Amino acid sequence: MSAWVLPDHIADVLPSEARHIEELRRGLLDTARSYGYELVMPPMLEYLESLLTGTGEALALQTSKLIDQLSGRTMGLRADMTQQVARIDAHLLNRKGVTRLCYCGPVVHARPDRPRATREPFQFGAEIYGHEGLEADLEALHLALDCLKGAGVKDVIVDLADVRIVRSLLAGVMVDEQVLRGVHAALASKDATELAQLTRDFPEASREGLMALLQLYGGMEVLDQAEKLLERTAGVRNVLSHLRWLVQHLDGVKVSFDLADLRGYSYYSGTRFAIYVPGGSDALVRGGRYDEVGAVFGRNRPAAGFSLDIKQLVAVVPERPLKAAIRAPWGDDAQVAAAIAALRQQGETVVCVLPGHESEVDEFHCDRELANVGGQWVVQAI
Repeated sequence: MSAWVLPDHIADVLPSEARHIEELRRGLLDTARSYGYELVMPPMLEYLESLLTGTGEALALQTSKLIDQLSGRTMGLRADMTQQVARIDAHLLNRKGVTRLCYCGPVVHARPDRPRATREPFQFGAEIYGHEGLEADLEALHLALDCLKGAGVKDVIVDLADVRIVRSLLAGVMVDEQVLRGVHAALASKDATELAQLTRDFPEASREGLMALLQLYGGMEVLDQAEKLLERTAGVRNVLSHLRWLVQHLDGVKVSFDLADLRGYSYYSGTRFAIYVPGGSDALVRGGRYDEVGAVFGRNRPAAGFSLDIKQLVAVVPERPLKAAIRAPWGDDAQVAAAIAALRQQGETVVCVLPGHESEVDEFHCDRELANVGGQWVVQAI
């Protein structure tokens, strides 16, 4: 095997794409800052119990493990940063009231989470802690939408769900973890045959309610249908009211519902959302409420937020034009050096042509050059 062959679903990012990713990263962080979110930088490695406690099997399977050569303890390469940010909020900041945090950096997946996906996503996300009302859910949604708008994404579709509906239907049903995972998978894949088999011994109300969820996807009419079909299920009316309230505050955005959607990590505790672009097979953004995410760190307080993969985002947004540069001759003349330095301080990109390389390909598409005109170094069009 060649020494330069990379592992499956791992790839180098070359200059053009890297520039686009970096420009998107800066824009996303600036948008989050405009909402009052502070940047944190969790470590790539943590002890495994800190990364995975309370997250469920899905995240555990995505986390690569290794042994710490200093302590002998098992560490994990982070596959998601939400748990890390909850630890920072609970133990390092420990503030009272509302805390808004954002983050951006690479995570590593043990296996790709969808066809042709990278195993090294570049994750951006934002979390708001300390407010249990729907206002926090709405703020997370508005921030996510503004982030996509700033990146150049148009005509998005917001898909809403709430994990409390399924939890209410399963309340009091005694099943082992394997059956529960199977029920969740059958709901996500809309597999009526498998769901019927798994729930054959469930109480009638739970079984019928879960089967009804398979049909509860679409537009606003879904909420009315759910209210009728799930009227015997405690708490559902209140959940549907919350979803209606969110929709009323999403002006100009196409909204859909999938009340059987349980995809993602197990720490979600309430309203969930996914944001798609027309024709896209997977969500660009996933988020929602996860009030229990900090409980394992000794501070269980309300939390809502979202995350996205910038590498996935860069594939669906228009490529930004490269900023035109200025070509300059190489030389040790003090006047040339001063002119180049002044241009760079003004924000210009100045590419010095090294001796013998005058005819090489111009990767920066220089549209101007620094030339000596009448004894003065001036910028002129090429």
